[in-house]
Amino acid sequence: MRLQLRPPGLGQPWRHRPALLAVPFGLVVAITVLDLLTGENIQLGPLLVVAPALAAMIGGVRLTALAGALAVGAQITLSALLGGVTTANHQAQIVALFLVALFVVAFRAVHERHEQALHKARWVADVAQKVLLRPLPDRIGALRIASVYVAAEAEAQIGGDLYAVAPGRYGTRFLIGDVRGKGLSAVGDAALLLGAFRAAAHRNPPLPRLVAHLHNAVHWDTVEPTGAPDYGEGFVTAAILEVPADEQLLRLISCGHPPPLLLRDGKVTFLTVGDPALPLGVGGERSEEDYAPEPFSYRGGDVLLLYTDGVVEARDSHGAFYDLAGNVAAWHETEPERLVRLIHESLLAHAGGSLGDDAAFVAVERLA
Repeated sequence: MRLQLRPPGLGQPWRHRPALLAVPFGLVVAITVLDLLTGENIQLGPLLVVAPALAAMIGGVRLTALAGALAVGAQITLSALLGGVTTANHQAQIVALFLVALFVVAFRAVHERHEQALHKARWVADVAQKVLLRPLPDRIGALRIASVYVAAEAEAQIGGDLYAVAPGRYGTRFLIGDVRGKGLSAVGDAALLLGAFRAAAHRNPPLPRLVAHLHNAVHWDTVEPTGAPDYGEGFVTAAILEVPADEQLLRLISCGHPPPLLLRDGKVTFLTVGDPALPLGVGGERSEEDYAPEPFSYRGGDVLLLYTDGVVEARDSHGAFYDLAGNVAAWHETEPERLVRLIHESLLAHAGGSLGDDAAFVAVERLA
């Protein structure tokens, strides 16, 4: 994968808005003409400070400096035509305008450096998200897939929720999980689990052996001394599924995770396992004998919806939880891309525009 060495969008912020370039300079011309027309009794020269101030709002350092220089030049011209540059009043106006313009240019330069640093940080976060939480393919065999991830941290694009898919020799495996905690503090645990899943799933071990491997990876990471205050307390709720290519079913192992939804013939069903396992990382080391996958019918035309608890635990202003199953049943939507878009829009509207926890959901349609 080739990454850009320079974040896009850095440079002069006004380069995509050329029409605004004329505004500060037009003000300089207009104020100068009006001041000449009103004569010596009414002095409009001090209003020239608006030009560099406005340039700093719509442009960069160079535009601000140019507007400031033109404003000072216009003030000197006005002083020469309306009483002379040597008078104390005009000299004070020229010096004051010069100092204000200089301050505005310096402020714009500092602001631009902070803006570029923030832009780079967001660019790095975007790259990290694509590396850690890779976009899921739109289609694998007879499966159409769409996903959405919403981080709880205001400036973050990654957090403690995760999902991954691994096509294999006998079918496709899905992982969706929720790391203890939220936001950037959970990114490390999410990276560990995603790496363990991708490394093991392609070797096509039996599903119980794969889940045992994921559990042990999280377990041994939490018992390794780190000196962190939450040492030994990490765990991940997860659902690991296997969709065989030649059978009309799926196999599910739930490790303390919310049950997936199955959409079939306009009805929504929870895929609830009889004896869910403990979250990954809780308890000692485990083997594949500790896990038993549960089969569920999964036919052509069915849609599987995986999600994290950040979706169903989102509250509105009255404290009511988001009704995922009810909304999905009411929409009668089976196309994965449109379905996840509807959930995303409805979820944000329900929560007032922002979530208190990371949220992720994946829709998988099995084509006939």
